[in-house]
Amino acid sequence: MSDTAELFAAAKEILSQNDRGLYTVPAKDLYPHQWLWDSCFIAIGQRHYDVERAKMEILSLLRGQWSNGMVPHMILTPGRKAHPYLGVWRSWVSPYAPDDISTSGITQPPMLAEAVVQIGKKMSVVERRSWYRQVFPALLSYHQWLYTDRDPHKEGLALVIHPWETGLDTTPPWMADMNEHLLPWWIRVLDKTRLAALLSFFRLDTRHVAPEQRPTNIEAMALYDAQRRLRRKEYNINKILEHSLFAIEDLAFNCIFVRANEHLLEIAKSIRADIPEELTARMYKTARALDELWDPYTESYYPRDFTTHRLLKEQSVAGLLPLYAGCISKERAATLVKSLENEHLFGPAYPVPSAPLNSTWFNPVRYWQGPTWFNMNWLIIQGLRRYGYHDHADALAELMVEMAQEHGFYEYFNPLTGQGLGAPDFSWTAALVIDVLKEKR
Repeated sequence: MSDTAELFAAAKEILSQNDRGLYTVPAKDLYPHQWLWDSCFIAIGQRHYDVERAKMEILSLLRGQWSNGMVPHMILTPGRKAHPYLGVWRSWVSPYAPDDISTSGITQPPMLAEAVVQIGKKMSVVERRSWYRQVFPALLSYHQWLYTDRDPHKEGLALVIHPWETGLDTTPPWMADMNEHLLPWWIRVLDKTRLAALLSFFRLDTRHVAPEQRPTNIEAMALYDAQRRLRRKEYNINKILEHSLFAIEDLAFNCIFVRANEHLLEIAKSIRADIPEELTARMYKTARALDELWDPYTESYYPRDFTTHRLLKEQSVAGLLPLYAGCISKERAATLVKSLENEHLFGPAYPVPSAPLNSTWFNPVRYWQGPTWFNMNWLIIQGLRRYGYHDHADALAELMVEMAQEHGFYEYFNPLTGQGLGAPDFSWTAALVIDVLKEKR
């Protein structure tokens, strides 16, 4: 693609091809439903050329909001494509699930407030306030649920109950902990006897993407087994925490949560809406609590086990997201930027890798264990700008454009070669290319 105008047009065409009326699928075939943070990133791109369509993307997500406030990470497309997922999720086992829409039973990083504010930037003051009033009740309910359901000890940090809730599904900290402590016995038996290879015949994802670019069979089974346990407990957090294998205060999730809280306060102030004092106090506590995830010996941030408070010391791209949260000291921000500059850590030719190059987990083509993802880059760019690293942010934005121009709009990219990986014509890749093109300084 020769110039940015052609790149913009190509990205817009991909979003059009993946448009399903009320929402946009991440990619045809492999991802036939609506995903929470996918739609948020998609709306951030759509706002530049069709504000009303961007608003619809967000309102479509809110159709699936549960009565307790949770916004599920998936809203299933009705019809034939939903059938395999209906049996997996069975959202109706929870009394809080909507009656007329099938969803998953878990959430994803709370990107909603970010998307709402980004859309609002494209409106007049009057239009923006009207938009904020339209979505504020749902946003407030979602954040209240996050504190009620996911911060039961009022420590400030939200816990997640499944790796899928992190958005970084097979990220090294989770997978390392799972392999060391949490794999069910039957999966360990299958792994040792190599019977896990038989799962390949039943997997839908590897029919569309090369197996070496997807989670391994063992990882896929472990993720499914964890989800099955949640379903058996009717997605009830009290039942889940009684005997939970998975309860992690995830770093990426909480960094995004900190920023989402800031946005919610900004929205409320703009429309003169009230937020309960207790909730406001807990929001500020979340920002302070992020420092509890800092390890002074390795000078990095990590997720933490909810029960033991043990840091899960496997580095990943999530370690850079405190920049996006914007609540850490300038000194620690400078330390994170140094790791971004280091070509042996997070600064290869096509950054930012999802795991550092010196990690024993690093694999340049394996899903969340090495490849570069544009949504992570976008979050890091926002963080770099917040701390005044505008040259770094500009360079990273330029590399995103370069990757898309040379290799296309793939789901993720090889950080060493720039090769496109995963699903082609991926929606948030296209949307975020549009955003960085339009937001060039």
